[in-house]
Amino acid sequence: MTRFIFRLPDIGEGVTQAEIVAWHVQVGDRVAEDQSLVDVMTEKATVDMTSPVSGVVVATTGAAGEFVPVGASLVEFEVDGTTEVTEEKKPAAAAKTAEPPRPAPPAKVRETPAPKKPPAPAAQAFTTRPVDEAPLASPVVRRRAYELGIPLQFVPGSAPAGRITEQDLEEFIARGGNVAPVNDRFAKRHGVHDTKLIGLRRRIAEKMQEAKRNIPHFGYVEEFDMTELEALRRELNEDRSENQPKLTLLPFFMRAIVALVPEFPHVNSRYDEEPGVLRSYDAVHIGIATQSDAGLMVPVVRHCESLDLWGCARELSRVTAAARAGTATREELTGSTITLTSLGALGGISATPVINAPEVAIIGPNKLVDRPVVFNGQIAIRTLMNLSCAFDHRIIDGHDAARFVSRLRRLIERPAHLFLDRP
Repeated sequence: MTRFIFRLPDIGEGVTQAEIVAWHVQVGDRVAEDQSLVDVMTEKATVDMTSPVSGVVVATTGAAGEFVPVGASLVEFEVDGTTEVTEEKKPAAAAKTAEPPRPAPPAKVRETPAPKKPPAPAAQAFTTRPVDEAPLASPVVRRRAYELGIPLQFVPGSAPAGRITEQDLEEFIARGGNVAPVNDRFAKRHGVHDTKLIGLRRRIAEKMQEAKRNIPHFGYVEEFDMTELEALRRELNEDRSENQPKLTLLPFFMRAIVALVPEFPHVNSRYDEEPGVLRSYDAVHIGIATQSDAGLMVPVVRHCESLDLWGCARELSRVTAAARAGTATREELTGSTITLTSLGALGGISATPVINAPEVAIIGPNKLVDRPVVFNGQIAIRTLMNLSCAFDHRIIDGHDAARFVSRLRRLIERPAHLFLDRP
């Protein structure tokens, strides 16, 4: 057999290490060429490492959550010695010296089994009692049994008069006695469960911590009357063709942001704090905060300024579906200039969204509610929604943020303006 070492390749410009996310093989497994070995995550993306050879896994490097430098050994295989295999797929002799023969294992000595210990005293050695007879036990034993949810009535006692000692209680537990509470509704719970943050979850935690530590957030909440837009949205959905996606609120907000960017260019920006440079973009690349099984991801709808309402809805549906399925590309997950975040029907009354650094603004529609309000001098039922925003106070002053949200509100509450050349 020949030993083959698969080293972590250079999987991206500037990448010096990768985090082990999940192993798909273990030592002793026989794998085929191109079979998945391990998922690794860099600052850029998650990559599935596949086997370059067929063979038996004899060693792996790193547990989930650990980092492996580029060029370090990742997996070692034993492959068929008749196959010429090396790390670069060159003849084996040019890459590696054959290992010295291993000494034969020593002959096994047959050992005489030790005599088995006599079984522990059977339960009948203890004094038992009728079901209707109160058990005898000290307050300490009673408290211990209460905390464990053990009815003392069923614990045999070894002391005089069938009194239950602490040792009796511990032996009852050790023999697999009923330690479940009779009624666990109000039982005390003492479990502690540790979960190591790895992969995407760790990356999310680091990004959120960095954003909150470095960006002086300030929030702004405004109430929007969504009655007209909701009526328009329902009508458009009823009349849409088969090849048109179903409209949610977000495509309307996307088009409204596009309309306001020329007036508020700083909102559609990224701040590079090291050189102190604010980059404002003519293109509008809107990130969509999306919940997936792996955690929060922000796929990007690029060049929203070139998309109409239906185009925004179509691209939004496509990139969010790819993010949830884990198939989104690096370009689909990077480069946003402003982010929309919405929990839909779970949106709550208000929120405090965290800015997706290095952006400077995040917009968060909350859930719709029907409420009685004074409208045109009369009490009427209107569909209302709070909009929760956060801005980077280093870049955007409170006055400018209020003006931006006020203009956004005007467009959303009068949705016909979204289809005009000028808002």
